[in-house]
Amino acid sequence: MKLIDTHTHLYSDAFEEDRKEMIERAIENGVDKFYIPAIDSETTQAMYDLEKIFPDRMCLMMGLHPTSVKENYEEELKHVEEELTKRKFYAIGEIGIDLYWDQSTLKIQQDAFRRQIQLAKKYELPIVIHCRNAFDEVFEILEEEKNDDLFGIFHCFTGTLAQAQQALSYNMKLGIGGVVTFKNGKIDQFLNEIELKHIVLETDSPYLAPKPFRGKRNESAYVLKVAEKLAEVYETSVEEIAAITTQNALEVFNVK
Repeated sequence: MKLIDTHTHLYSDAFEEDRKEMIERAIENGVDKFYIPAIDSETTQAMYDLEKIFPDRMCLMMGLHPTSVKENYEEELKHVEEELTKRKFYAIGEIGIDLYWDQSTLKIQQDAFRRQIQLAKKYELPIVIHCRNAFDEVFEILEEEKNDDLFGIFHCFTGTLAQAQQALSYNMKLGIGGVVTFKNGKIDQFLNEIELKHIVLETDSPYLAPKPFRGKRNESAYVLKVAEKLAEVYETSVEEIAAITTQNALEVFNVK
């Protein structure tokens, strides 16, 4: 059984002491590939170092995370553009809008989001969207930018059924992680109304660990717990969930 973790911050300091062992645990649990989102220029080298250790497993993204959109965001976007000219990436991400921490940067977050979507179109890459307290703002820009060249993943989807359907209308797949196992997560109540062909698995480790690890450090091995919960939600086998979501991930990241 092959699983793909479509969103994991393996370079995080949370894994400083046991990174290699943690990745090997995930591989033993069936995780074949790890898709690594960028945050800002300070995480770039750490991503490249990770790729050197596990060259056949790590699939890197490039982008500027919305919470890193500050006064120097023009420099950071320039860094993103420069890196894109140098080598292959699998996606532009994670990008989007986050109004949970700081609403005062909305205008520059919108600008950074829009410009990175345009970079994704230029390089024919998917986008990986971070959206926190900002569904309307994210949808507004997706509505402006929608066309056949716009596609990707709505990472850590935690919205309503109507918001899920709107996300799908922009050629997005839904990234489902540990929240689906939470008692108050709510998405498990309607997810089976969304066809499995629209779902990919993720952990967002070290954040949002699924039950029974909630509140502890998340790791990529726990993507199996997400698959098990989806098997319950869709009333099918874990193997079926793994096969379909893996195929979905390979399609969105254009892996032959």
